[in-house]
Amino acid sequence: MATATDATVARAPGDLGRGRLYLRRFLRNRLAVAGVVIFVLLVLFSLVGGLFTPYAHTDADFAALTQPPSDVHWFGTNQGGNDVYASAVHGLQRSLVIAVSVSVLTILVAAVIGSSAAYFGGRVERLTLAVIHFLLIVPSFLILALVSHRVAGDWRVLIIVLTAFGWMSTARVVWSVSTSLRERDYVTAAEFMGVRPLRIILRHIIPNLGSLLVVNLTLGVVATVLSETALSFLGFGVQTPDVSLGTMLADGATTITSAPWLFAAPAGLVVLLTVSMTFIGDGLRDALDPTSVTGAAGGRR
Repeated sequence: MATATDATVARAPGDLGRGRLYLRRFLRNRLAVAGVVIFVLLVLFSLVGGLFTPYAHTDADFAALTQPPSDVHWFGTNQGGNDVYASAVHGLQRSLVIAVSVSVLTILVAAVIGSSAAYFGGRVERLTLAVIHFLLIVPSFLILALVSHRVAGDWRVLIIVLTAFGWMSTARVVWSVSTSLRERDYVTAAEFMGVRPLRIILRHIIPNLGSLLVVNLTLGVVATVLSETALSFLGFGVQTPDVSLGTMLADGATTITSAPWLFAAPAGLVVLLTVSMTFIGDGLRDALDPTSVTGAAGGRR
């Protein structure tokens, strides 16, 4: 009878679970690990940073208008006496909620529409691609600006609008990859067994797009942060009394020479967030792609 020791010896040294192998490849990428650390610190700052100041982002200290950083106001104050540190905590939290929500919703919509078009083919595929190509040439930024302005900067509506105009490129990539997946044996076998098309798409096609979707989800956070920042900077995104990194950048840009701390705080957070998500996205792409240099190195003992 084989013992537990024999079973352990019999197991090939390189017979790692797929998730464990991906994790090992990812951890070999120092920039990717640094990106995770930075992102976690930013999330923690947005969640618990407000506990270290007695001020809320809406509180005004009229005795300290446009004051530089001090022991009382760590990041200084703006023209209305609002604490920049408290505003940065709330602004980062708001920008993260918008970015992650839009990125997740965009990936879900793109995955379902793109894979469905590839699976059904024919008229459904042609119609879907026609809609995608049409929306890709529409000046979406102008529409986003107009819609955001009409709803008075409601960040919930901003999430819906950014999602509505952000899924097309990813959906086209998903469609392109799914056209090869629909010919796989497991899809044919599921059809032969009478499995419903929706179940085939959700259980057999989309799960096999996992690596593509994960990478696009990560990089989508960067794109959404930049879009939200640009809209808010131009006055079409989040509006007062709410605060986001974009609105803080807009306020700080007008006083960048006289009060540079108003611009430095949100700019630093945007840079850190963008860099961290870019590093994570690159690390995931290398870890999930066995042909990459980092992925191949991570697969060797």
